[in-house]
Amino acid sequence: MSSDLAPRPHGAVPAPADGDNRYKAVQAKLDALGRALDDAELGLEELVRSVKKNTKRAEDAARDVANAQLDPKFVELTSNVGVALGGAGVQVKKLHDTARETADLTHETKRTHSKLYGALDDIRSNRRERTPKPGFFNR
Repeated sequence: MSSDLAPRPHGAVPAPADGDNRYKAVQAKLDALGRALDDAELGLEELVRSVKKNTKRAEDAARDVANAQLDPKFVELTSNVGVALGGAGVQVKKLHDTARETADLTHETKRTHSKLYGALDDIRSNRRERTPKPGFFNR
């Protein structure tokens, strides 16, 4: 029971935690996070399918071992592998659902951030004069 899953070196690069809170930087970080979560979701879908397939194989192998009248401890061990894979499959599915929910929230956050601050960034970016830093007028 081997798996074809392997780490993927390509894909979205994690956004650095650099303290850059400018509008375009935040949008880029949210975009990178959203892409990374979308990629993770695809990988987790593949993993869920693989675990289900391997669970079925282990159950079939346990049945075959039992039908071959081998030592009962081998039947039990093989059956335990199927049960463990089934439990792992449930947890991977939960992780997949969490990744999907987090990706959806990330995309929603990016849209909300754009709606709230996009026009302000356009004004500030197209102005010839420098604008005060945030908090300047809060004295």
